[in-house]
Amino acid sequence: MSATDLQRIAAFRASFARRQAAAVTEIPGGVGVLDQKYAASHEHNQLVIERPTAPSGLPALADSVLGHLRHRRITILDDAVGTLCAPALTAAGYAHETELVMTHSGSAALPGSPAQTVALADLRPALVRQLRIWMPQAEDAAVHQLADRRTARLGGADQVCFLAVRDENGTVCAWADVYLDAAHGIAQIEDVVTADAHVRHGHADTVLATALHHAWGYGLVFLMADPDDWPRSWYARRGFSPIGRSHVFTRTEAGS
Repeated sequence: MSATDLQRIAAFRASFARRQAAAVTEIPGGVGVLDQKYAASHEHNQLVIERPTAPSGLPALADSVLGHLRHRRITILDDAVGTLCAPALTAAGYAHETELVMTHSGSAALPGSPAQTVALADLRPALVRQLRIWMPQAEDAAVHQLADRRTARLGGADQVCFLAVRDENGTVCAWADVYLDAAHGIAQIEDVVTADAHVRHGHADTVLATALHHAWGYGLVFLMADPDDWPRSWYARRGFSPIGRSHVFTRTEAGS
């Protein structure tokens, strides 16, 4: 079952990348996705590898598709393919990270005071504040692109919603994305974040529980987690289990 679920999740992620892209370039083994409006976003400007391909050819492919950008990013959705490609890419100067695929099982009760669905305009100020904390040296243009790229995400799935929890003053203090594909029975929860100024008040629990309620009835609910960071254990205590992993390779170009 896990192998089938991983295949379905990989297909969903590849479809999401294609659907939200401003431009798509077919390449051996996958696709290059681009959006110059969000040039600072690795998510929106990368290679997404869905099938086996020649590892030695990937650096040149990345240069060909992403050569006008300050970064290179290659996401390989299949674990075995990513493992096979790792030596060639690390030899070409790429940093290598893995992403854990975690799926949910169990109940999804709606909290007494659930998170609310919000528009990007309502969420944006909180996104910008948090991005400046995470990236204090980043240029204003990059911060704004990373906040506004959720506009592109709206096209990635049949239904996309942004959830947020507000404090007593109406300030957004935690948020998450939910992507729903009813035709294939798949839901993804993405970017579960609590603003640094509002941690340890249970806001992330509220957002996650609300997101799971939105995804209730979908046969496959998943999220991506860093295998070496604490949220992995936090998600596990809330009904998520790891079923596999994908690979991400990145490189910053000289002079960037």
